[in-house]
Amino acid sequence: MRRRAVVGILAVCVAGRHVAHAQTSTRPLRVGAVSTVNNRTTSFWITFIKRMAELGYVEGQNFALDFTSLEGQLDLYTDQTAAMVRRGVDIIIAPGVELALRSAVTATRTLPIVMVAVDYDPLALGYVPSLSRPGGNVTGFTFQQLEQTEKRLQLLRDAFPDLRSATVLWDRVSADQWRIAQQVGPKLGLRLVGIELSGATQDYERLLGEAPAADRGALVVLMTPAVFPHRARLAEAAIRLGMPSVSGLRAYAETGSLFSYGPSIDSVFERVADYVDRIARGTKAGELPVEQATRFEFVINLRTARALGLAISPAFVARADEVIE
Repeated sequence: MRRRAVVGILAVCVAGRHVAHAQTSTRPLRVGAVSTVNNRTTSFWITFIKRMAELGYVEGQNFALDFTSLEGQLDLYTDQTAAMVRRGVDIIIAPGVELALRSAVTATRTLPIVMVAVDYDPLALGYVPSLSRPGGNVTGFTFQQLEQTEKRLQLLRDAFPDLRSATVLWDRVSADQWRIAQQVGPKLGLRLVGIELSGATQDYERLLGEAPAADRGALVVLMTPAVFPHRARLAEAAIRLGMPSVSGLRAYAETGSLFSYGPSIDSVFERVADYVDRIARGTKAGELPVEQATRFEFVINLRTARALGLAISPAFVARADEVIE
């Protein structure tokens, strides 16, 4: 009898994914996220939900995503994250800006938090003492955005060897990236003129027109959630002003930026689902290493190049992971 009982227990363990949460509660696993720009139809959230289903978490059955979109209103982060915690989520995803993680750790020191540090360095800011051993209740993924700022400027120089100046769009979220750009630009022979975003500015043609005409040879869009929802409008404004633009996510190139270089955010959100699964099955967040993005995408939009009347060298185009014709 004891042998049959042991065999039965083993069969249950092998037969499916029985998360630690499910062992103590009959309600669905509740994962919470507060985001400033992304609705649930964004590709990476779709990827996350799809991967969760592959792992055995079906939304509406044994899994619920408590998602709050702030529509760009950063000042609501703290209150909305605290409200989400009060609603009884089991795991928090803190995507994008540093304020998302700051609000999460302010709201709870016990619930596991999976960050997606797009615009900041969580190690430098002290959120984790080590990437390999974060400890505490925080783990997740970091995008190494400062290093990529330099890479994008180098690509801009490679694409246009005769370019002498460019305009950089930045705000308080991307201020560290702007400082890096100011350091790197002169080394590449580029004079950079910064335009700071403030408030809910969406008249990008007027805003970019404030830069001296001699410095509108190209547009560098630093990574910030303030621009993401309006990326197509920004790309259209840049094209009307004759400015090839570069940014950090393929979504920008897909909506009209000349090229983008940065991590594959969809692949990162697949890994976010893997981490949520491991935590739900009992692994402590602090035992999971903070992973750096490893898959990067270089996307060129040749439609935009034609609209700008630009000839991009075949050698440069050949370096792209994807070309939009």
